[in-house]
Amino acid sequence: MDSSASVETHHDPHSHAGEHEHHELGWWRKYIFSTDHKVIGIQYGLCGLAFLFLGFCLMMLMRWQLAYPGQALPVIGKFLPHIFGAGSMPDGKMTPDFYNSLGAMHGTIMIFLGVVPLAFAAFGNFVVPLQIGAPDMTFPKVNAASFWAFAVGGVIMLISFFVPGGAAKSGWTSYTPLAAFADTGPGHNAVFNGQTLWLIGFIFLITSSLLGAVNFITTIIQLRAKGLTWMRLPFFVWAQFVTAFLLLLAFPPLEAAIVMQLMDRVAHTSFFLPSGLVVNGAPVSISGGGSPLLWQHLFWFLGHPEVYVLILPAFGIVAEVLANNSRKPLWGYKSVVFSVLVIGFLSFIVWAHHMWLTGMGSAVSAFFQTTTLLISIPSVIILSAFFISLWGGSIRFNVPMLFTIAFLPMFGIGGLTGIPLAFNSADLYLHDTYYVIAHFHYIVAPGTIFGLFAGVYYWFPKATGRKMSEFWGKVHFWPTLICMNMIFLPMFLQGMAGMHRRWYDGGQGWGVANEHTVWGLTGFQWNQPISWAAWIMGLAQIPFIINFFWSIKHGEKVNDNPWEATTLEWTAPSPPPHGNFVHTPVAYRGPYEYSLPGRERDFTMQNEPVEPTERSRRKPPAEPVLA
Repeated sequence: MDSSASVETHHDPHSHAGEHEHHELGWWRKYIFSTDHKVIGIQYGLCGLAFLFLGFCLMMLMRWQLAYPGQALPVIGKFLPHIFGAGSMPDGKMTPDFYNSLGAMHGTIMIFLGVVPLAFAAFGNFVVPLQIGAPDMTFPKVNAASFWAFAVGGVIMLISFFVPGGAAKSGWTSYTPLAAFADTGPGHNAVFNGQTLWLIGFIFLITSSLLGAVNFITTIIQLRAKGLTWMRLPFFVWAQFVTAFLLLLAFPPLEAAIVMQLMDRVAHTSFFLPSGLVVNGAPVSISGGGSPLLWQHLFWFLGHPEVYVLILPAFGIVAEVLANNSRKPLWGYKSVVFSVLVIGFLSFIVWAHHMWLTGMGSAVSAFFQTTTLLISIPSVIILSAFFISLWGGSIRFNVPMLFTIAFLPMFGIGGLTGIPLAFNSADLYLHDTYYVIAHFHYIVAPGTIFGLFAGVYYWFPKATGRKMSEFWGKVHFWPTLICMNMIFLPMFLQGMAGMHRRWYDGGQGWGVANEHTVWGLTGFQWNQPISWAAWIMGLAQIPFIINFFWSIKHGEKVNDNPWEATTLEWTAPSPPPHGNFVHTPVAYRGPYEYSLPGRERDFTMQNEPVEPTERSRRKPPAEPVLA
């Protein structure tokens, strides 16, 4: 359906007001079991932020064990066994199994319960319908079902901490055959054990993402305002559109694989279990014939598009904040749009670069090395466009812009350090070392999460009608930026020294972690400053948490367009009512019309008609003259 037809699907906001004038929804129906995209977006946002903080806390516990292996955790160490079970931290000292649980659940919670719900579902739900001039998502009840499937999956993941044996211990990738036999045997319930609950919870999380993806694609295609053609869409909408396709196409193979691994655990099938397995010195009685490598293929077929599911929404946020605070149009808009489409395609044919050590042939590895290098090209185009957009701009250094500007070099470091990992020869040495952790976290921590913080500060006034404190925002930003680099930069050094990412004792008992010194510290000794930086960064999040909740009621009141932005969401009241817009919006121009010549203001909103004087300025090209 074209955009001119799509406007007919809009409802008159006034008719909504009339419909519900005498039938106001109750509190539970309005704020808990809501079908309004804005409420669902806020629900996703609050849950995502809470899970991000929980995942961060798990990491801070791990950092104690890495910095001070075998030592009792002071103050809170004696209380943790009462929460996580006696086998987790006896006498405040972390056991290897509990360390493995923290590692597996840190990765799972941060990615699938934190970043994806916040980046895709929260910002997408709240912002996309407003930016395209829609009254809601296409399928409001499917939207609600998506959130509640996510909530059920999250609760199941949390429950897994408290069953006998504790949470899943087989890493966030759940590799078989380890994952098929973990948490089995005496003392473990067949279903209520950490690894099985991890699989069941994941099924709900994937279902949630699939429901959301279908809804986003349909909404962006069908409900765009009149005049909002494809090349007038804000880049944030393009990023969410491609992200939805990634989820829709990449998650079903993993959901099928998870069901198969679940059957391997509870129904004794052998989808991923080969013949001849020996566990605890005894042959395993299974039919065999399965392939552990098949799990890796199915997992990473989702796992690599998942990286772009994490980063593309952050790209979209950065584009919005960057154009707004540089007071310039986004440089190379069409190039950036086509680059994100190319990323979406290529992300499906690079997954095996996670599997260089599985013994693939030279032809196959050459193909995946080539595609991995190719996908860096559109990423560089996007990052270059963002840098060029700053050139000659009248830059405002507010809090959203600080996080946005910091995102650019941080993501650049993450991307450039991934290039050695694209080559199987270099990866033989770097695979599963701290170098990989540093590379990936530069992409998603000072990369994606900085983009998400920028989005929270930027769209907070639209959701609440109030701004968060600029002062406390800067108190949040600077320690976070400094500590992020103090945490992850030394990990490149540890990885190149050969330190393995899964050592429970932080490398204390391994020669390779103690032989070489870099800047006066061995690989193992670097764990202490890294851990202290992580704990300080945890404290730096307290101003954000206080600022966030304080500002909901007590922040500075602002008008509907406090940032003087151009896109359609800023034409709606703050906070937007049911139906979003007082008048159905019509788009007359592109999304980033900043600093147009001859204008009184330095921003021209998308719903402002093109004036005759603007047309006269755009002179047609001169006719060629034949000599």
